[in-house]
Amino acid sequence: MMSMKIALVGIGKIARDQHVPSLAASSEWELAATVSRHGGVDGVEAFDDLQSLLDARPDIGVVSLCLPPVPRFDYAAAALKAGRHVMLEKPPGATLAECHALEAMARETGVSIYATWHSREAAQVGKAKAWLSDKRLHSLAVTWKEDVRRWHPGQEWIWQAGGLGVFDPGINALSIVTEILPDPVHLTAATLEFPENRDTPIAASLTFKHPHGADMSAIFDWRQEGDQTWTIDVETDAGSLTLTDGGARLSINGAIQAETDEDGSPLQGEYPRLYARMAALVRSGEIDMDLAPMTHVADAFLLGRRVTVEPFDD
Repeated sequence: MMSMKIALVGIGKIARDQHVPSLAASSEWELAATVSRHGGVDGVEAFDDLQSLLDARPDIGVVSLCLPPVPRFDYAAAALKAGRHVMLEKPPGATLAECHALEAMARETGVSIYATWHSREAAQVGKAKAWLSDKRLHSLAVTWKEDVRRWHPGQEWIWQAGGLGVFDPGINALSIVTEILPDPVHLTAATLEFPENRDTPIAASLTFKHPHGADMSAIFDWRQEGDQTWTIDVETDAGSLTLTDGGARLSINGAIQAETDEDGSPLQGEYPRLYARMAALVRSGEIDMDLAPMTHVADAFLLGRRVTVEPFDD
């Protein structure tokens, strides 16, 4: 099977840490070009703007966008209108409306578009989903606390309107919750803590309504130093389940589950799995634009009670 040529747009931290290595290790992909005003990848043709790439390289059929969410729409729209398949780093856009518009463009053009949620590809998420599929939920509690200075050094866009703030990591938790639960839930209340010098929240607490009355809550905080916490605790009629390390580790009724993929094979990283999924979508001509995690974030901003807290500086 021949590899497909792909262009990577936005050569920042997430591209260098995750996208570039995943593409290099894949037999399904060839990183044929990059687009960035501030960097490139050794040995790969580089462009300063997307339109130049689209004009010069009609042979590149797939574009992967690693830009921050606010400017991403125009890039995605240009690629779709040029007949290129598009892969979107999470969150897939700055607003739900623009995500719906991009999906409509993809359908009209006849190309694939993929709203990726990398935490859904964590090693134990599939096992957790399978175990919960026939259980009655009693409670679910998300605790997602990390150090923004460690994970987003100098990234001012996350503090600007549209940057999501603590929901940038929090949406990862929501992507797992919406994947593993057999029943849909919706937000009923939120408290959002905004530093007085920032446009996006540094912490949030959420409450959800479950169709069978289970207690559901989430706490996100970007001020945690030392050990980082990415945990989902679930109680059911058949016992407890705990996902830790962002979905990489799983305990069921106190028993640690084997650290393998669902089929028992050695662990594969989140981003290699995303690119394998993208390859399958392109070859089948399908679209994957699940916006459930982003819907919860939007509802939090709609329903959230705003609390102003002390200033925060990197």
